[in-house]
Amino acid sequence: MSTIPTMEGISSQVVQTDRLKVHVLTAGLADGAPVLFIHGNGATATFWEETMLALPPGFRGIAPDMRGYGDTEPLPVDATLGLSDMVEDIRSLVRAMGLGKHQIVGHSMGGGIVMKYTIACAADLLSITLVDTMSPYGYSGSKGLDGAPCYDDGAPAGAGSVNPDFIRLMGAKDRGAENPSSPRNVLRQFYVKPPFMPKQEEDLLSSMLSLRVGEDWYPGDLLASSHWPGVAPGRRGLVNAFSRHYFDACAIVDIEPKPPILWIRGADDMIVSNCAFWDIAALGAMGYVPGWPGADECPAQPMLDQIRAVLDRYQANGGFYREAVIADAGHSPFLEKPEEFNALLSKHLRLAQG
Repeated sequence: MSTIPTMEGISSQVVQTDRLKVHVLTAGLADGAPVLFIHGNGATATFWEETMLALPPGFRGIAPDMRGYGDTEPLPVDATLGLSDMVEDIRSLVRAMGLGKHQIVGHSMGGGIVMKYTIACAADLLSITLVDTMSPYGYSGSKGLDGAPCYDDGAPAGAGSVNPDFIRLMGAKDRGAENPSSPRNVLRQFYVKPPFMPKQEEDLLSSMLSLRVGEDWYPGDLLASSHWPGVAPGRRGLVNAFSRHYFDACAIVDIEPKPPILWIRGADDMIVSNCAFWDIAALGAMGYVPGWPGADECPAQPMLDQIRAVLDRYQANGGFYREAVIADAGHSPFLEKPEEFNALLSKHLRLAQG
């Protein structure tokens, strides 16, 4: 059923939920302990295939394509919900598949979805794994450990902060490597740490290019702003949905019960860091975007410090988390350093399953 080739041992199906048709990849026995894998932006369930195949005996990997990605029904994304529409999509899939208690793993944007899913469904979760996750205060547009918005209209974040060349090439389904902004080069330069080359590169690129491009999906619409750089998040689409203007998952610190959290990240991640190369405020500080108003008004988002501060509060309130940093890896350590990543994940899953 998948339009992207799958690895041996991976099954593909479409599940009709009470919200939408969800394309799902699975690995392992049907009665195995369920582990949900939620992909990041510019990805699909395809990114999780190797990881699911490496799960310990007795576990079942389940990876859906989120709306607007892959082969799932491309319903529009309401940015004002701050990814909560995707949270509800996951809840509907869990009901449709009868999963019961489960463990969940989220990468990048998927980590943000998982944090909000946890707030809604803590009692259903045995464990949480956040992989190179976005901040609990969204991506771009915030400052300080408490995620205070830089401006009241959400600037400088959202659809207007995305490289227009990349949007154009994504829309054209470009598979070349001539343009520095091509999806292939973004995969090679940012999703992983060069010179690593994923052995599934063609399928991963197809996964990236399956993302719907437009105002209802990627990157979304934009609004004019009186603040730098002159645009603010609109009300539709993905990049607006995970901007600080609409996204806030800090309430995770107060959930009950508190499943154990494993936070895994690549040491050399350029997408999620305290000076992320896709954060427009960081680019302004580096001189790539003119007119930057300075660090007092619009600093680079301290993403790692924000994540750590929220997880510290989670632990202080009775939860548990562990931060694991994988050396010489970028934004996708599960692809770049699979043995090290799988060892960390397997131990976490086994302990939580009991």
